[in-house]
Amino acid sequence: MSKKNRREPAAVVAVEGEVPVVGMREPCPCGSGRRYKACHGRSTEVAGTARPFEGLQAECDIVALREVVPAATAPLRLAAPHADRTVTLVTVLPMAYPALVRSDGEILLALQVNTGSGDASRDLGDALAAALDTPAGEAVSVGRATATSPRFQDLIVDAPLDITVHDTFDFWIENGADVTDEVRSSIERASSYASPSAKLTGLTGAYWTQMGEKEHLRWFMPHPEEKLLDALARLKAAGTDDLGEGTKLVGMFRAQGLVCPVWDLPLGMGADATVAPATAFGERLAAALAATTPLTDDERRARASLTT
Repeated sequence: MSKKNRREPAAVVAVEGEVPVVGMREPCPCGSGRRYKACHGRSTEVAGTARPFEGLQAECDIVALREVVPAATAPLRLAAPHADRTVTLVTVLPMAYPALVRSDGEILLALQVNTGSGDASRDLGDALAAALDTPAGEAVSVGRATATSPRFQDLIVDAPLDITVHDTFDFWIENGADVTDEVRSSIERASSYASPSAKLTGLTGAYWTQMGEKEHLRWFMPHPEEKLLDALARLKAAGTDDLGEGTKLVGMFRAQGLVCPVWDLPLGMGADATVAPATAFGERLAAALAATTPLTDDERRARASLTT
């Protein structure tokens, strides 16, 4: 899958007129005696971004693939001058590589990478830019995005994603590649830890999963948090916040600036049977989002229960 780690740590030997990038907690190469983050590193730090993928048509799906979906892929279209490159967005890669380039030049770009710049879109853009300069057959190492690194949305053509959710991590294997017993064992081991998942047909950001003896729907939504909470409170007070018999809205969490409501589902319901009631809920939610009247006492109490 890859030959070697492509990006090496920056040398700590200063070139006249510039200071090399080193770890934020390391001594600054300029010789000031201060840590890099308190000296020259301040100019390269990336400002934290609460909603890094805001504005992209696929924002909710990108966040879902980054946060909760174990194994999935989606082709990307790059903007000029790299429109001829084949790039596939993936949930995760072996060895937690942020990207790798296959022998045919196809780039696999991973979302589930532990980076700490504060801007997930700039981390992803930095990895993609590095992959574009990486020879075929090699992997890209984890770098550190700076304020001058491109953002993900700077490099792609904005469009909805055509997502394929996988049961295994066989997408790691290049077509025609020889698969050793060790590689196959690694893929099977990774697959055994992945919860069965599926994207709900026709709904953006909505993913069914089974975790042990429980099924859930996790639905990433793009609406402003306060407005969404008001709408959910209206539905909860009216008793219409569920997805049918045996289902329950049990809570929500935040990720990359989005709110993700979570429903418990009856064991055996499955993804296909969840589509229709989820679609109907989406219609009720749209109506509640459009409401402009103040919340009633019951709705305020319902809203308080959603946030405790």
